[in-house]
Amino acid sequence: MGERVLIALGGNAMTGPDGSAAPGEQRAAVEEAMRHVRALVADGHEVTLTHGNGPQVGNLLLKNQLAAEVVPPVPLDWCGAQTQATIGVLIMNALGPGVATVVTRTLVDPADPGFADPVKPIGRYFTEAEARRFEKLGQTWRRFSRGWRRVVASPEPLEILDAGVVTALMAEGFTVVAAGGGGVPVVRQADGSLAGVEAVIDKDLAAALLARAVRATVMIIATDVPHAMIGYGGPDPRPIGRISLPELRVLHAAGHFAGGSMGPKVEAAIRFVTAGGARAVITSLPEIAHAMSGNVGTQVEKGL
Repeated sequence: MGERVLIALGGNAMTGPDGSAAPGEQRAAVEEAMRHVRALVADGHEVTLTHGNGPQVGNLLLKNQLAAEVVPPVPLDWCGAQTQATIGVLIMNALGPGVATVVTRTLVDPADPGFADPVKPIGRYFTEAEARRFEKLGQTWRRFSRGWRRVVASPEPLEILDAGVVTALMAEGFTVVAAGGGGVPVVRQADGSLAGVEAVIDKDLAAALLARAVRATVMIIATDVPHAMIGYGGPDPRPIGRISLPELRVLHAAGHFAGGSMGPKVEAAIRFVTAGGARAVITSLPEIAHAMSGNVGTQVEKGL
Protein backbone atom coordinates (compact mmCIF):
# COMPACT_ATOMS: atom_id res chain seq x y z
CA MET A 1 0.00 0.00 0.00
CA GLY A 2 1.29 3.46 -0.88
CA GLU A 3 1.57 6.29 1.60
CA ARG A 4 0.43 9.89 1.38
CA VAL A 5 3.62 11.88 0.87
CA LEU A 6 4.35 15.60 0.86
CA ILE A 7 7.53 16.48 -1.06
CA ALA A 8 9.06 19.93 -0.55
CA LEU A 9 11.41 20.69 -3.43
CA GLY A 10 14.29 23.09 -2.85
CA GLY A 11 15.30 25.85 -5.23
CA ASN A 12 17.95 23.60 -6.80
CA ALA A 13 15.11 21.59 -8.34
CA MET A 14 13.86 24.65 -10.24
CA THR A 15 17.06 26.16 -11.67
CA GLY A 16 20.14 25.18 -13.66
CA PRO A 17 23.29 23.77 -12.00
CA ASP A 18 24.74 27.30 -11.80
CA GLY A 19 21.55 28.73 -10.31
CA SER A 20 20.35 30.09 -13.64
CA ALA A 21 16.63 30.81 -13.80
CA ALA A 22 16.54 31.20 -17.59
CA PRO A 23 13.46 29.45 -19.05
CA GLY A 24 15.40 26.62 -20.71
CA GLU A 25 17.39 25.84 -17.57
CA GLN A 26 14.27 25.93 -15.41
CA ARG A 27 12.43 23.57 -17.74
CA ALA A 28 15.32 21.11 -17.82
CA ALA A 29 15.72 21.21 -14.02
CA VAL A 30 12.03 20.60 -13.41
CA GLU A 31 11.98 17.71 -15.87
CA GLU A 32 14.93 16.10 -14.07
CA ALA A 33 13.29 16.63 -10.67
CA MET A 34 10.03 15.09 -11.85
CA ARG A 35 11.88 11.98 -13.01
CA HIS A 36 12.51 11.23 -9.32
CA VAL A 37 8.99 12.19 -8.26
CA ARG A 38 7.50 9.97 -10.97
CA ALA A 39 9.17 6.96 -9.35
CA LEU A 40 7.22 7.58 -6.13
CA VAL A 41 3.94 7.97 -8.01
CA ALA A 42 4.65 4.76 -9.92
CA ASP A 43 5.14 2.96 -6.61
CA GLY A 44 1.56 3.85 -5.66
CA HIS A 45 2.18 6.73 -3.29
CA GLU A 46 -0.21 9.69 -3.15
CA VAL A 47 2.00 12.72 -3.74
CA THR A 48 1.58 16.41 -3.03
CA LEU A 49 4.39 18.71 -4.15
CA THR A 50 5.46 22.08 -2.93
CA HIS A 51 8.49 24.08 -4.06
CA GLY A 52 10.68 27.10 -3.65
CA ASN A 53 10.42 30.16 -5.90
CA GLY A 54 13.21 32.49 -4.80
CA PRO A 55 15.04 32.86 -8.14
CA GLN A 56 11.77 33.23 -10.03
CA VAL A 57 10.44 35.93 -7.71
CA GLY A 58 13.85 37.61 -7.88
CA ASN A 59 13.53 37.83 -11.68
CA LEU A 60 10.07 39.38 -11.42
CA LEU A 61 11.30 41.89 -8.86
CA LEU A 62 14.14 42.90 -11.15
CA LYS A 63 11.67 43.47 -13.99
CA ASN A 64 9.57 45.56 -11.58
CA GLN A 65 12.55 47.63 -10.60
CA LEU A 66 13.92 48.19 -14.09
CA ALA A 67 10.53 49.28 -15.40
CA ALA A 68 9.33 51.10 -12.28
CA GLU A 69 9.13 54.49 -14.00
CA VAL A 70 7.18 53.07 -16.95
CA VAL A 71 4.94 50.32 -15.50
CA PRO A 72 3.71 50.38 -11.87
CA PRO A 73 5.47 47.59 -9.90
CA VAL A 74 3.18 44.74 -8.88
CA PRO A 75 3.09 43.77 -5.20
CA LEU A 76 5.08 40.86 -3.84
CA ASP A 77 2.04 38.66 -3.27
CA TRP A 78 1.24 38.96 -7.00
CA CYS A 79 4.79 37.83 -7.78
CA GLY A 80 4.28 34.79 -5.58
CA ALA A 81 1.03 33.88 -7.31
CA GLN A 82 2.58 34.26 -10.77
CA THR A 83 5.51 32.00 -9.93
CA GLN A 84 3.23 29.36 -8.39
CA ALA A 85 1.37 29.16 -11.69
CA THR A 86 4.49 29.19 -13.87
CA ILE A 87 6.33 26.50 -11.94
CA GLY A 88 3.11 24.51 -11.60
CA VAL A 89 2.70 24.39 -15.38
CA LEU A 90 6.31 23.21 -15.79
CA ILE A 91 5.70 20.43 -13.26
CA MET A 92 2.38 19.45 -14.89
CA ASN A 93 4.02 19.23 -18.31
CA ALA A 94 6.91 17.18 -16.91
CA LEU A 95 4.78 14.70 -14.94
CA GLY A 96 2.03 14.24 -17.51
CA PRO A 97 -1.70 13.55 -17.00
CA GLY A 98 -3.29 13.46 -13.57
CA VAL A 99 -1.51 16.51 -12.12
CA ALA A 100 -3.14 19.73 -10.88
CA THR A 101 -1.74 23.00 -9.58
CA VAL A 102 -3.51 24.99 -6.88
CA VAL A 103 -2.54 28.65 -6.54
CA THR A 104 -2.45 28.62 -2.77
CA ARG A 105 -2.89 31.29 -0.10
CA THR A 106 -1.27 31.13 3.34
CA LEU A 107 -2.80 33.03 6.23
CA VAL A 108 -0.48 35.14 8.39
CA ASP A 109 -1.08 37.44 11.35
CA PRO A 110 -0.98 41.17 10.49
CA ALA A 111 0.45 41.71 13.99
CA ASP A 112 3.32 39.28 13.38
CA PRO A 113 6.50 40.97 14.69
CA GLY A 114 8.19 40.36 11.34
CA PHE A 115 6.18 43.19 9.80
CA ALA A 116 7.62 45.70 12.27
CA ASP A 117 11.22 44.71 11.49
CA PRO A 118 11.53 43.14 8.02
CA VAL A 119 14.82 41.26 7.67
CA LYS A 120 14.30 38.71 4.86
CA PRO A 121 16.46 39.77 1.87
CA ILE A 122 14.96 39.22 -1.58
CA GLY A 123 16.01 40.03 -5.12
CA ARG A 124 19.36 41.32 -6.31
CA TYR A 125 21.91 43.78 -4.96
CA PHE A 126 21.74 47.41 -6.07
CA THR A 127 23.63 50.64 -5.45
CA GLU A 128 22.56 52.97 -2.67
CA ALA A 129 21.21 55.49 -5.19
CA GLU A 130 19.01 52.84 -6.77
CA ALA A 131 17.88 51.58 -3.37
CA ARG A 132 16.87 55.08 -2.32
CA ARG A 133 14.79 55.39 -5.50
CA PHE A 134 12.91 52.18 -4.68
CA GLU A 135 12.41 53.30 -1.07
CA LYS A 136 10.30 56.13 -2.44
CA LEU A 137 7.93 53.42 -3.72
CA GLY A 138 7.41 52.27 -0.12
CA GLN A 139 9.96 49.46 -0.07
CA THR A 140 12.47 48.74 2.71
CA TRP A 141 16.14 48.37 1.74
CA ARG A 142 19.23 47.56 3.81
CA ARG A 143 22.93 47.66 3.16
CA PHE A 144 24.83 44.36 3.04
CA SER A 145 28.49 43.65 2.33
CA ARG A 146 27.80 43.32 -1.41
CA GLY A 147 25.48 46.29 -1.73
CA TRP A 148 21.89 47.28 -1.02
CA ARG A 149 19.10 44.72 -1.05
CA ARG A 150 15.38 44.83 -0.44
CA VAL A 151 14.13 43.25 2.80
CA VAL A 152 10.61 42.11 3.62
CA ALA A 153 8.79 40.42 6.47
CA SER A 154 8.80 36.63 6.81
CA PRO A 155 5.82 35.99 9.10
CA GLU A 156 4.87 32.70 10.68
CA PRO A 157 2.46 30.68 8.51
CA LEU A 158 -0.80 30.02 10.37
CA GLU A 159 -3.04 28.18 7.92
CA ILE A 160 -2.97 26.90 4.34
CA LEU A 161 -6.30 28.32 3.26
CA ASP A 162 -6.69 26.19 0.14
CA ALA A 163 -5.71 22.87 1.71
CA GLY A 164 -9.30 21.64 1.30
CA VAL A 165 -9.01 22.00 -2.47
CA VAL A 166 -5.75 20.05 -2.41
CA THR A 167 -7.34 17.26 -0.36
CA ALA A 168 -10.33 17.06 -2.70
CA LEU A 169 -8.08 16.75 -5.75
CA MET A 170 -5.99 14.06 -4.04
CA ALA A 171 -9.18 12.12 -3.30
CA GLU A 172 -9.86 12.13 -7.04
CA GLY A 173 -6.45 10.63 -7.73
CA PHE A 174 -4.53 13.78 -8.70
CA THR A 175 -0.93 14.52 -7.86
CA VAL A 176 -1.16 18.10 -6.61
CA VAL A 177 1.25 21.03 -6.69
CA ALA A 178 0.44 23.54 -3.94
CA ALA A 179 1.78 26.26 -1.64
CA GLY A 180 4.74 27.05 -3.88
CA GLY A 181 7.13 29.51 -2.29
CA GLY A 182 5.33 29.06 1.03
CA GLY A 183 2.04 30.23 -0.46
CA VAL A 184 0.72 33.70 -1.26
CA PRO A 185 0.74 35.55 2.09
CA VAL A 186 -2.64 37.00 3.04
CA VAL A 187 -4.15 38.57 6.17
CA ARG A 188 -7.75 38.56 7.32
CA GLN A 189 -9.14 42.08 7.58
CA ALA A 190 -11.65 43.41 10.09
CA ASP A 191 -14.59 42.71 7.76
CA GLY A 192 -13.44 39.11 7.24
CA SER A 193 -12.09 39.63 3.73
CA LEU A 194 -8.58 38.61 2.73
CA ALA A 195 -5.82 40.84 1.41
CA GLY A 196 -2.33 40.06 0.16
CA VAL A 197 0.68 41.48 1.98
CA GLU A 198 4.29 42.33 1.13
CA ALA A 199 5.98 39.31 2.71
CA VAL A 200 7.53 35.93 1.97
CA ILE A 201 6.82 32.77 3.91
CA ASP A 202 9.41 30.12 4.61
CA LYS A 203 8.56 27.31 2.19
CA ASP A 204 9.65 24.51 4.53
CA LEU A 205 7.50 25.74 7.43
CA ALA A 206 4.56 26.13 5.06
CA ALA A 207 5.24 22.62 3.75
CA ALA A 208 4.94 21.19 7.27
CA LEU A 209 1.62 23.02 7.68
CA LEU A 210 0.34 21.74 4.34
CA ALA A 211 1.49 18.19 5.10
CA ARG A 212 -0.54 18.16 8.30
CA ALA A 213 -3.56 19.70 6.59
CA VAL A 214 -3.68 17.03 3.86
CA ARG A 215 -2.95 14.25 6.39
CA ALA A 216 0.32 13.16 4.85
CA THR A 217 2.08 10.38 6.72
CA VAL A 218 5.54 11.20 5.36
CA MET A 219 7.13 14.55 4.55
CA ILE A 220 10.26 14.59 2.40
CA ILE A 221 12.31 17.78 2.24
CA ALA A 222 14.45 17.55 -0.88
CA THR A 223 17.56 19.71 -0.80
CA ASP A 224 21.09 19.65 -2.28
CA VAL A 225 22.72 17.46 0.39
CA PRO A 226 21.98 13.83 1.29
CA HIS A 227 21.68 14.45 5.07
CA ALA A 228 21.43 17.12 7.69
CA MET A 229 24.83 17.44 9.37
CA ILE A 230 26.19 18.02 12.86
CA GLY A 231 29.18 20.35 12.81
CA TYR A 232 28.68 21.40 9.18
CA GLY A 233 31.59 23.57 8.03
CA GLY A 234 33.76 22.48 10.96
CA PRO A 235 36.63 20.01 11.25
CA ASP A 236 34.45 17.00 12.12
CA PRO A 237 31.08 17.13 10.31
CA ARG A 238 28.85 14.13 10.90
CA PRO A 239 25.77 13.14 8.88
CA ILE A 240 22.55 12.45 10.74
CA GLY A 241 20.78 9.25 9.75
CA ARG A 242 17.82 7.93 11.74
CA ILE A 243 17.11 10.13 14.73
CA SER A 244 14.36 10.46 17.28
CA LEU A 245 12.32 13.63 17.64
CA PRO A 246 13.69 14.42 21.14
CA GLU A 247 17.29 14.00 19.95
CA LEU A 248 16.77 16.32 16.98
CA ARG A 249 15.11 18.93 19.19
CA VAL A 250 18.21 18.98 21.41
CA LEU A 251 20.56 19.42 18.44
CA HIS A 252 18.37 22.15 16.95
CA ALA A 253 18.21 24.04 20.24
CA ALA A 254 22.00 23.82 20.50
CA GLY A 255 22.38 25.72 17.22
CA HIS A 256 23.72 22.98 14.98
CA PHE A 257 21.69 24.08 11.95
CA ALA A 258 22.15 27.40 10.17
CA GLY A 259 19.13 29.70 10.24
CA GLY A 260 19.19 30.55 6.55
CA SER A 261 19.65 27.04 5.18
CA MET A 262 19.22 23.79 7.15
CA GLY A 263 17.59 25.38 10.20
CA PRO A 264 14.11 25.86 8.69
CA LYS A 265 14.19 22.35 7.22
CA VAL A 266 14.97 20.82 10.61
CA GLU A 267 12.30 23.00 12.25
CA ALA A 268 9.75 21.89 9.64
CA ALA A 269 10.63 18.22 10.23
CA ILE A 270 10.22 18.70 13.99
CA ARG A 271 6.85 20.43 13.57
CA PHE A 272 5.48 17.77 11.23
CA VAL A 273 6.39 14.80 13.42
CA THR A 274 5.31 16.62 16.59
CA ALA A 275 1.89 17.19 15.04
CA GLY A 276 1.43 13.49 14.33
CA GLY A 277 3.28 12.77 11.11
CA ALA A 278 4.83 9.32 11.05
CA ARG A 279 8.17 10.39 9.58
CA ALA A 280 10.01 13.37 8.13
CA VAL A 281 13.01 12.97 5.81
CA ILE A 282 15.69 15.44 4.76
CA THR A 283 17.72 14.26 1.78
CA SER A 284 18.94 15.15 -1.70
CA LEU A 285 16.58 15.23 -4.65
CA PRO A 286 17.98 12.09 -6.38
CA GLU A 287 17.39 10.08 -3.20
CA ILE A 288 13.72 10.89 -2.58
CA ALA A 289 12.43 7.59 -3.96
CA HIS A 290 14.96 5.61 -1.92
CA ALA A 291 14.11 7.72 1.15
CA MET A 292 10.75 5.96 1.43
CA SER A 293 12.65 2.80 2.44
CA GLY A 294 13.78 4.53 5.62
CA ASN A 295 17.45 3.90 4.95
CA VAL A 296 18.46 7.08 3.14
CA GLY A 297 18.76 10.65 4.38
CA THR A 298 18.02 12.12 7.79
CA GLN A 299 14.99 10.17 9.01
CA VAL A 300 13.10 11.82 11.85
CA GLU A 301 10.64 9.73 13.89
CA LYS A 302 8.84 10.42 17.15
CA GLY A 303 10.58 7.67 19.07
CA LEU A 304 13.25 5.17 18.12
